[in-house]
Amino acid sequence: MIKYETTVTAVGEMAAEFAAEGVLIFFGADAPEELHDFAVLTETAALHGDVQPGDRLEIDGSTYAVTAVGAVANQNLARLGHLVVKFNELTTAEMPGDVSVTAGPIPELRAGMTVRITSGRN
Repeated sequence: MIKYETTVTAVGEMAAEFAAEGVLIFFGADAPEELHDFAVLTETAALHGDVQPGDRLEIDGSTYAVTAVGAVANQNLARLGHLVVKFNELTTAEMPGDVSVTAGPIPELRAGMTVRITSGRN
């Protein structure tokens, strides 16, 4: 089941620096201008089911297992298209808005790439 799917519309100038540190910060189309420099901006999309450990995050064909979901991460994603992904494999999120996933190479960020979260249960 696809829980969330969107397309990247723009990549902030500092987003690659955050990615090099293992962090991606996504924001939907209505993100304030001051966040654009470090964010990966996406089209507005609906959240069709809460993100949970065991789900899969797919970024332009690369797949990562979700290992932890912060207390407000699903609310942020549903309301703002805001998702903080940390490639740290933690089983407890560091911050309430974090989604932790397995470590791995992060694809080069570019407009047009697809971001998808699918259920861990098929």
